[in-house]
Amino acid sequence: MGKRRKQAAGTLVFGFALIAVIAPILLPTPLRSQSQVPATGVDPKLLAKAKAGDADAEVDVGALYYFGRGVQQDYAQAAVWYRKAAEQGNADAQIFLGGLYRVGQGVPKDDMEAAAFYRKAAVQGAANAQFLLGDLYEGGQGVPQDYTQAAVWYRKAADQGEAEAQFGLGGLYQFGEGVPQDYAQAAAWYRKAADQGQDGAQFRLGGLYLNGQGVPQDYAQAAVWSRKAAVQGLAKAQFILGTLYFRGQGEPEDYGQAAVWFRKAADQGLATAQFNLSALYRLGRGVQQDYAQAAIWARKAAEQGNADAQYDLGLLYGYGQGVPQSFPEAYFWLDLAAADASGTDREKCAKSRDTVAAKLSPDELSKVQERAAKWFAEHPASQ
Repeated sequence: MGKRRKQAAGTLVFGFALIAVIAPILLPTPLRSQSQVPATGVDPKLLAKAKAGDADAEVDVGALYYFGRGVQQDYAQAAVWYRKAAEQGNADAQIFLGGLYRVGQGVPKDDMEAAAFYRKAAVQGAANAQFLLGDLYEGGQGVPQDYTQAAVWYRKAADQGEAEAQFGLGGLYQFGEGVPQDYAQAAAWYRKAADQGQDGAQFRLGGLYLNGQGVPQDYAQAAVWSRKAAVQGLAKAQFILGTLYFRGQGEPEDYGQAAVWFRKAADQGLATAQFNLSALYRLGRGVQQDYAQAAIWARKAAEQGNADAQYDLGLLYGYGQGVPQSFPEAYFWLDLAAADASGTDREKCAKSRDTVAAKLSPDELSKVQERAAKWFAEHPASQ
């Protein structure tokens, strides 16, 4: 996937997700109601229409099998019925069948087949398919990676108001992929998607306001848009909102609120938030000072390779704060921090590590160095 996607995890809508979103909308009222009743089989009249070649009926029968509404859930049968409609040119069926190929439900996983069916729907003007085809071009899945083509298809969908495509096109403008880098255009497209509630776009728009890229620097607006994404559960937005509270930028300085938002992001596994929450516990800011909690959160971040957390955890072991004092443990985490840090931070970590090393016996030092070497072998990015 492109780098902008990696920075906004959880915002993608792949084919299978679109099936889940779109199919209930396509179902006529009688079929929607079947999701509330026990399995009774496909309505005979609907089945007769589908067998007679009615494409809309074929899509409806496929949806029943996909969701297991009135029939036993059967992705293979869903694919059979979607294919019948897709071969008649039904764009919804082409999108659904492409989604099945994308994730390998009822058919072998095949991104090339997914791209082929998305394209069939896209050339008919289906915005969802245009977005999905653009996403495949951006990620180089089923088609050669081509940011220019990604921009072409994203724009077609974005012009129809497709929020995910607006977010995607904004990302291409922000990073200059397939289009000239243009922060103002990025902000414009992010705003269109953000106004529709797209959390990744809200987060990115907040970031542009925070840094004054494409829009005037405005911490209050950064907080507004970060909050919109944060309340939807986007961890990176929760982290940024916590940081704004901590710094008193766009929000009143409030360590308690900083801790609240750091914890939300930390609970989702975001290492930077885990480290910041650890630091608040260690310093007693916004929370009651608690070295044990500081050590718990530092460890979570340290195990993800966060050098700051590794350093703090090493010091906690060295001083016996929140954990039993252990110079081998202190050396281990300080050694990892020295490898993961850079510049003057690396020098600081190495100096602390070497100070602890003087407190170890040769046998203790040898064992902990072997342990660190094993870590580096298992985590090559840490070196």
